[in-house]
Amino acid sequence: MHIWCVEILYVLCLCVCAVGLSCVGKVRCSSSMHCISRSAVCDGKEDCTGGEDELNCVRMSGRSSVLQVRSKGVWRTLCSDNWDSSLGIAACRQLGYSRYKSLTFQTNFSMVKNLCTILLKHCYIILTQPECASGKVTVLRCIGCGTRPRFRSRIVGGNVSQPGQFPWQASLNYMNQQVCGGSIITPHWIITAIYVFIYCFADPALWSVLVGLTLQPFNGAGTLAVQKILHHPTYDIALMKLTDPLTFNGEMCLIEPICLPNFGEDFPDGHMCWISGWGATEDGGESSVDLHSAQVPLLSNKECNTRTVYHGNIQKWMICAGDLSGGTDTCQGDSGGPLACENFSVWKLEGVTSWGYGCAEQNKPGVYTRVRLSLSWIQQQLAVRAMNKLVDKWFLKI
Repeated sequence: MHIWCVEILYVLCLCVCAVGLSCVGKVRCSSSMHCISRSAVCDGKEDCTGGEDELNCVRMSGRSSVLQVRSKGVWRTLCSDNWDSSLGIAACRQLGYSRYKSLTFQTNFSMVKNLCTILLKHCYIILTQPECASGKVTVLRCIGCGTRPRFRSRIVGGNVSQPGQFPWQASLNYMNQQVCGGSIITPHWIITAIYVFIYCFADPALWSVLVGLTLQPFNGAGTLAVQKILHHPTYDIALMKLTDPLTFNGEMCLIEPICLPNFGEDFPDGHMCWISGWGATEDGGESSVDLHSAQVPLLSNKECNTRTVYHGNIQKWMICAGDLSGGTDTCQGDSGGPLACENFSVWKLEGVTSWGYGCAEQNKPGVYTRVRLSLSWIQQQLAVRAMNKLVDKWFLKI
């Protein structure tokens, strides 16, 4: 019996090797299963049939949103010299946005995490000049996001939200019934949790989305059709693409996207963030007609993994938030909704409501999917392929 198993495995190994699936030291193209050199990734030329080797070549890093470009396997910080609007558009398209909003230049590297060791005096810009004369890096914003009017009231404990307080909040309806929450991240895309679709078929035609409201309608009026639903292969995150794009309403600020966090951007333990949703206001209760919200502190995974809390069940892609004494939490019907954190008046989606034990119980805070660890996957789904050959000209190279 064991010999037969070994023979079968040997044959399978020969088959795998024969079709070229072994990519040791190389990168496999998901579209064709062919292998390409690592140096061919993000080199401005599409070597994979589907062009996926030229996606995820741009990122914004740290709280300052410093722009970085990947080249030869290294993330390099962009010099601001010779910047123009076409480069801004190309960068934002790589990140999944159709336009760019603004940019600034700064010399402060201290806010940037996970940088390769790049000293400006050793850098130069290809095809332009031998040095980065300005010594400044590029700080990019692709879309107006994470903004809202100032609210005086400090809502704690699950009170009713005010119109415009959480303009990124979305209500996801299955067959015209409110089931869960989500967050607007672009005119076309809503981010939510995979858990939402466990008990229902993920047929986009049966789902609809409501935005720009705090009070649930009773007739399903004003719902938006869903074109597709995408699931993350590992984490509790999903994306919904709307059939028609949203129109953000500027000064009214009732419908606005929330910003995704940047690579290397972490909010410290204890930072006060906000949760919101139309879920039950008590364990086992009915969904709320009004949008409720509450302020909760972020907890470290170490604290959340203690024996009296979740006893080692919190993984690196999860984040806990809530008061360990109980009383404030997300509940049934809030799944997929936002854990939103503010930094210098800009709101970032730190987490997606995932799971918990009961609702608002002592030592059982809410558990959320850490969005930052899914950025590459999110941006790959959103990406509009840019003119990647521009990349050759505008990164800093050692």
